[in-house]
Amino acid sequence: MPRPLAAVRMPGNPPAAPVRGIWPLAMVLVTAFQAFTFGPLLLKEHVPDLLYITFLCYIPAEWLFLTLVRVIMRQKDLLAECLALWLCGIGLAVCGSISAEYAWKQAVAVALGMMVYAGMLWLIADPERAMTVRPYVAFATMLLLALNLGIGLLKGMKNDNASSDQYNWIVLGGVSIQPSEIAKVAFIFVGAATLDRLQKAPSITRYMIFALGCIGTLVLLKDFGSVLLFFCVFLFLSVLRAADMRVLTLVTAAAVLGAAAVIYYRPYIANRFAAYRHVWEYKYDLGMQQARVLMYSSSGGLFGLGLGNGKLRGTYAASTDLVFGTIAEELGLVVAFLIPLCYIAIAGYAIRAARTPRSSFYSIAAISAAGLLLIQAALNVFGATDLLPFTGVTLPFVSRGGTSILSVWGLLAFVRACARDDPHIKDAPFIRKSKPTPPTPPQTTGEFVPVVGDVYFS
Repeated sequence: MPRPLAAVRMPGNPPAAPVRGIWPLAMVLVTAFQAFTFGPLLLKEHVPDLLYITFLCYIPAEWLFLTLVRVIMRQKDLLAECLALWLCGIGLAVCGSISAEYAWKQAVAVALGMMVYAGMLWLIADPERAMTVRPYVAFATMLLLALNLGIGLLKGMKNDNASSDQYNWIVLGGVSIQPSEIAKVAFIFVGAATLDRLQKAPSITRYMIFALGCIGTLVLLKDFGSVLLFFCVFLFLSVLRAADMRVLTLVTAAAVLGAAAVIYYRPYIANRFAAYRHVWEYKYDLGMQQARVLMYSSSGGLFGLGLGNGKLRGTYAASTDLVFGTIAEELGLVVAFLIPLCYIAIAGYAIRAARTPRSSFYSIAAISAAGLLLIQAALNVFGATDLLPFTGVTLPFVSRGGTSILSVWGLLAFVRACARDDPHIKDAPFIRKSKPTPPTPPQTTGEFVPVVGDVYFS
C-alpha cells in the first residue's frame, strides 16, 4: 500500500527563499488604502463617535498585530497576513458606511479573530499535541452541531414559518453563533491530524464517521452552502493523503445523487437553479439579488461611486452574501478585481510553504485551508454574479459576521503554521521542533521505485 504523501523538497529543486522585507511596504500600501477609504466616511456630517473610535483604533491595531507576529514568531514573510488585513479593512469600511454599530462589531470580530489565529498557532505548534487533542476536537464539534440541530428543530416546532437560515444559529446572551463556521476549522484540523494513522482501518472508520456526521448534520440544518464546502474539503483531504480513488469515486457519485435528491425534494433549492443563468427573466423574484448585483456593480465603473453612495446597499444581504457587488459599485471594479487575486495569492503562498514542512500534518492542513478559502470566495463571487448558482456563503475576511471572521482567521493559522517551517526562517522559541525521521529506503526487489523527495512509493 502506498505511503501517505508528505510534502518535501524535490531533488535538485530547493525551495525558493522567502521574500523578506516586503511586508512592511505592503502594509504601508494597505494603510494608505484604508486611510483613503475610511477618510471620506469620517469627514461626513454627523458621524457617530463610535465610528471615529473604530476606524482610528483599527489601523494601529493592525500594525501591533503584525509586529507581535514578527517579534514572537520571528517571521519575516507576513504577506498572507497583510492580504487578510486588507480584505478585513474593506469589509470594515463597507460596514462603517452602513452603520457605526456594524463597524464596531466587525472590528471586534477581527480582533477576536487575531486571538483565534494566535491560539491555533499555539495548538498546532507541536504535532503530537495536535494528535492528542484530535479526538476531543472531533467530539466537541459533533456535539456543537448536534446542539445546533436540536435548537433548530425546536425553532421549527414553535414557528412553522421559520426560515432555513434561522436553523443555523445559536443565540447565547444576545450573541449569535454559527456552528458550521467553527466546524470548518475543526474539520480540517481533525482530518489533517489523522493523516499519519489513515492506513489503519479503525482510524479510517472513525474519520469517515466524523466526516459523514458533520455533513449529514449540515444537510438536516439545510445549510447546503456549507455542505458543498465541507465536501470539497473532504475531497482535498482524501486526495492529499493518497486515498483509494475507487472509494473517492463512489463517495462523489453518492454525493451527486444526494444533491439531486435535495434539489428534487427541496423546492427553494431547485428555485436557485431555475434562476441560474436566467436572472433577467426572474429579476423581480428568484433572480432579484443577482440581477441587482450585475446592474449596480457595472454602474460603479472602474473606481466606484464612493462608499455610501451606492444603491445595492438597500438590497438584503448587501454586506454579507452580496458584499462583492457592493464593493464593485462603491469602490470600483479595480478593487473588486483585486479581491479574488488575494485568495489566489494566499493559495499560492500555502502551496509554496507546503513544499518543506517538518510534518505532513502542516502541508495537508495548509493546502486544505487555502483551498477552502479559495472555493468559498469563488462560490460567493461567482454566485453573486450568476456565473455559478447562488449558495449564500460569505466572502472570507470581507463579509459581515462574527463567527465567519473567527473561522477564516483560524484557517489562516494553518497556512502560517506551515510557512513558518521554511528552512530559511528561524523558528520561534515557543515552537517545539520535531525530531527528523530518517526516510525508509525502498526494498531491493529489482523493480523501479519512483522517488519524490524523501518519500518512496512501492
